[in-house]
Amino acid sequence: MLNGVTLSHYLVEKQRANPHITHELRLLIENIATACKAIGVAIGKGAIAGVLGGAGTDNVQGEAQKKLDVLSNDILIRSKRANGTLAAMASEEMDEIYHIPPEYPRGDYLLLFEPLDGSSNIDVNISVGTIFSVLQRQSGPGRAPTVEEFLQPGTEQIVAGYDVYGPSTLLVMTLGDGVD
Repeated sequence: MLNGVTLSHYLVEKQRANPHITHELRLLIENIATACKAIGVAIGKGAIAGVLGGAGTDNVQGEAQKKLDVLSNDILIRSKRANGTLAAMASEEMDEIYHIPPEYPRGDYLLLFEPLDGSSNIDVNISVGTIFSVLQRQSGPGRAPTVEEFLQPGTEQIVAGYDVYGPSTLLVMTLGDGVD
């Protein structure tokens, strides 16, 4: 909650005041928050759930992946692929763009994310987080988004934010008019 206001209520008020915040964008943000809650729960369970330690694989940067890196990436993909707001996603944990499968509706946004930044800190109980950015899709409907579409300048971000997992979970984001 933001000063006693739920995220949904806050976004509805922002949508009323700002025409660039569409119903689909609001749904996407709420969906990101829900995925972050699920990641926070997984982190909180830690060793009890068997999610600590290495995954035995490397990410696109050549860094050893932790089980929580892979789990967080999977949570974000599964929670977004069917909601109809995205055309594609890109993650530090994936070598290629994840295009929304044809059996699901596709939207006008692109999601970029680092599913679990600082995952090597989990073993020493230091806060970690999810970083995300939303861009407007530039290719028309029926065309798969390209890598170039994900390389838009930071000034083109529609939403940017992060979620910090520690003693409490904190969502921080901007819709272009300040940070909440």
